[in-house]
Amino acid sequence: MLPQNLIIELARELYHARKTRTQVRHFSRRHPGMTIEDGYAVQRAWVALEVADGRTIKGRKIGLTSRAMQQASQISEPDYAPLMDDMFFEQGSDIPSARFIAPRVEVELAFILGKPLRGPGTTLFDVLGATDYVTPAVEIIDARIEQFDRETKAPRKVTDTISDFAANAGIVTGGRPVRPNDLDLRWVGALLHKNGVIEETGLAAGVLNHPAIGVAWLANKIAHYDETLRAGDVVLGGSFTRPVTAQAGDNFHVDFGPLGSIAFRFVGQD
Repeated sequence: MLPQNLIIELARELYHARKTRTQVRHFSRRHPGMTIEDGYAVQRAWVALEVADGRTIKGRKIGLTSRAMQQASQISEPDYAPLMDDMFFEQGSDIPSARFIAPRVEVELAFILGKPLRGPGTTLFDVLGATDYVTPAVEIIDARIEQFDRETKAPRKVTDTISDFAANAGIVTGGRPVRPNDLDLRWVGALLHKNGVIEETGLAAGVLNHPAIGVAWLANKIAHYDETLRAGDVVLGGSFTRPVTAQAGDNFHVDFGPLGSIAFRFVGQD
């Protein structure tokens, strides 16, 4: 475990990187012994800095839910991070590109909880019972820590990604909300259009075979820290498309079929 003063120092680096849009180099390169637990410790310290600024936690995101992404990241389970209140954008809005460093877009389902979920022992059925509704969502991810090292070009490690809010930077919800038992969520599909061209397609079953499984995993994982998913929380279940790069001037439209669509654009100077 990294010493607490170093954890706070690394959290401050990320806090300033987000504000100044200036990337920092891999923590894993500077501290080769850094563990996944260290990564979450840095993440929690960064959250504390945001909360001190008046920010609040509105939910959580789950990442690395597909088997291919887990293998690529050399990790055997997903990761997670908080959704802060200033990360939410309205459907149909103009999203300022100046808020991000290297934004990319992913397609997900969001679970809006009507009841709290506390692990351990939370199951898929507990998640469905606690969920008020499920809605289409788009996550905007970013890289305050370089995705590839500026000199060696080596990819960042999962400890870097976890420290970096699991790459979380924004969320847009829209479309038609549904009760979780009104349809088989595994078969929700999406077409991700960028500037009128379909860049990605996906099926929600790609998220651990059922996106609610990720929410159950998260409730059980954070129970170790005596934390719980609260009523009213928005939980992003995990992406079922590959990330698509975005920059100022790009228009996005995501078609979720019978669940409607989400549209937005990035504006401003890159």
